[in-house]
Amino acid sequence: MPSIARVLDEAGITQVDGVLLDLGVSSPQLDDPARGFSFRRDGPLDMRMDPTRGESAAAWLARAQQQEIGEVIRTHGEERFAEQIARAIVAARARQPLGTTRQLATLVAEAVRTREPGQDPATRTFQALRIHVNQELEELALALPASMDRLAAGGRLTVISFHSLEDRIVKRAMREAASPPPLPPRLPIRAADIPAPKFRLVGKAQRASSAEIAANPRARSAVMRTLERIAA
Repeated sequence: MPSIARVLDEAGITQVDGVLLDLGVSSPQLDDPARGFSFRRDGPLDMRMDPTRGESAAAWLARAQQQEIGEVIRTHGEERFAEQIARAIVAARARQPLGTTRQLATLVAEAVRTREPGQDPATRTFQALRIHVNQELEELALALPASMDRLAAGGRLTVISFHSLEDRIVKRAMREAASPPPLPPRLPIRAADIPAPKFRLVGKAQRASSAEIAANPRARSAVMRTLERIAA
């Protein structure tokens, strides 16, 4: 995936007045069974944003160790039954390859003992695999400083995230950017001489209203944060 800096450089743009990062997966991708993102529709177990590049979810699950599978599902999906799911995946692939979303969703449903009301048992596992296959958190960690670096004075970076892992990365990066640079402990320096931060946080985190969620249920987990550059 081309970096923000590369895209701007190729366009001859050195600074911008605003950057909007919408981290959600597009509805057409989720709703297309051929893309393999959804456990609600049967399709190939792919999950790649760009199906011409990288390794599919099916290919990774076919070769990864049980411990690695469990770690990905636990950390990226925050799934408390990650070990049971990983064990079930390894046992199932010994019998036949896991090649479809329905196969995986059924397997996870059998391995997960309980689930929150209204949530499919496979939700967290599918989220974890999608994040891992596309290296979404790593891409986000690179995109945030690259976006900040190109903002002109008064320019704003707004990020809309859709799950807690993304929001933690965004929140931490923005807070660090809006804080004075770290100084050695016990350094005798006056408060007035501490370098001012180059950015400031704009308001508090915003969440979708009840009306927005009613119109678009997928917005229920959205969190929007904004950062503004205050110095060149």
